[in-house]
Amino acid sequence: MTVATERRAWDGLHVAVIMDGNGRWATARGLPRSAGHHAGLKAARAIVEAAARAGIGTLTLYAFSADNWQRPRREVGALMALLRRALVTEGKRCIDNGVRLTILGRRDRLPESLVGAIDQVERATVAGRRLHLRVAIDYSARDAIVRAAARLAAADATTLTRERFGELLAAVDHDPCEARDVDLLIRTGGEQRLSDYLLWECAYAELLFSRRLWPDFGEADFLEALEDFGGRERRFGKVSVA
Repeated sequence: MTVATERRAWDGLHVAVIMDGNGRWATARGLPRSAGHHAGLKAARAIVEAAARAGIGTLTLYAFSADNWQRPRREVGALMALLRRALVTEGKRCIDNGVRLTILGRRDRLPESLVGAIDQVERATVAGRRLHLRVAIDYSARDAIVRAAARLAAADATTLTRERFGELLAAVDHDPCEARDVDLLIRTGGEQRLSDYLLWECAYAELLFSRRLWPDFGEADFLEALEDFGGRERRFGKVSVA
């Protein structure tokens, strides 16, 4: 079997990333935090391209949490503007590279111009099959679980299964593909917590924490994380196979 046709341990995986460290990266260089977010966008572009080349099936990036609304208004405004511009420019790259782009999270609190950009890019990239790129904006896993549970109020709870609840969760997060559980979660920036990210989907995810700040996290780091994942034994509650 040739290298080109050999199936790698990470082919088709769902990889989630908490892109942490943009602000600290900028501060360490005497730059405004906005510069860190711009540098973070470049890093995200590189990792998306690396994921597509590596054969990853789904890549979910944490761009803005529901708790991030508590940040200074000026920084939040700059982030919203950056996200809108990024959807326009990166949407074109997605079309050219066969990448489907969808956005997770609430939309009722986002600027109207950003919601419009989301609708446009989701329609334009719907045919992408090479990689499903999901970006979480105004996202909270706990809030999503609560909203999904609320939908059960009028339903017959006796028919509830994990699979059915997963479908409800996907619906409240605007996820048309009902993405599979996360296989590998990577967090940059040195922190070691999930920060209310994909809590249901990460039930059996392998976790990898990198000390690199997100703008410094490159393709080599991403591939190293995949290699680390490939060497792990995933038992899902079962005993080790001799």
